[in-house]
Amino acid sequence: MQDLHFAFTRMSSLAIDDHASTPPRRPTVALALGAGGAKGLAHIGAIEELERQGFEIIAIAGCSMGALIGGIYATGKLDVYRDWVTTLARLDVLRLVDWTFRGGGLIKGDKIIDTLLEMIGDARIEDLPLSFTAVATDIDRERELWLSRGSLFDAIRASIAIPTVFRPHHVDGRRLVDGGLLNPVPVTPLIREAADYLVAVSLDGPPQPATPETLEADGVQRRRGLLHRLLPHASGPDKPHEPGMLELLGRSMDLMQANLSRLRLAAYEPDLLIQLPRNVSTAYEFYRAKELIELGREQARKALEGWKERHPGQLS
Repeated sequence: MQDLHFAFTRMSSLAIDDHASTPPRRPTVALALGAGGAKGLAHIGAIEELERQGFEIIAIAGCSMGALIGGIYATGKLDVYRDWVTTLARLDVLRLVDWTFRGGGLIKGDKIIDTLLEMIGDARIEDLPLSFTAVATDIDRERELWLSRGSLFDAIRASIAIPTVFRPHHVDGRRLVDGGLLNPVPVTPLIREAADYLVAVSLDGPPQPATPETLEADGVQRRRGLLHRLLPHASGPDKPHEPGMLELLGRSMDLMQANLSRLRLAAYEPDLLIQLPRNVSTAYEFYRAKELIELGREQARKALEGWKERHPGQLS
């Protein structure tokens, strides 16, 4: 009888110890990653900060650069991409541009996609370890399209096809372009996900004021542009800056997306919004990767701190 009592006590003790050693469940996140060209590199920092603070990302929806970063994260190779993109200099970025003046865009986009395929490898979206949706725009049917099955890089290539810059991408007979035209911060594909929190990262926040120092540095960079007619025109003390074609297109897209984002986020409000100023970079400054990644990390940290202050004990 004493042996039976000892065995029961021992089993109870082991059960208690096992329960005590089980790590607490991490709060889960469905993450919407917005459009924004090179600004989308900030998504990397935001993702890393969410993970550092103990969140588990179980679903991602992204459009344009948000689809690219989110898709690569879903493959488990975001660190590979981060290490590569942070080594790019200005000339490296230009070497990845395959110019064309046919097919509805200035850039084919094959070079960058082939580079990423070699580095990351393609996958079927339905085989990824987390739920992923790339948002594109069906330009002929004039509707938003959610790509959640099939080739990951087909979906990414369609979602990043900025009109007139990249050629449209054809998937299943549909001519697709950048999802940011209709849904620049794609919260809606995530509404039914079984996550604890819905978090959105928007690159369309109010512009930050420019200081005289940043204006001067920006002017020097523009005057050194290799693509004088496509990038901004030369300017000087007596000549106001005149944007080149790509810059004017980028600024126009930013303005359109900022207003559309505001309307979308008001209609489908996430639990937490991480927002970056829309003028932190142009759409093409991928050579500023380290700076933009760190900015995404800082903005995520600030947003999380403010959120926890407003909702004390919510994550405990």
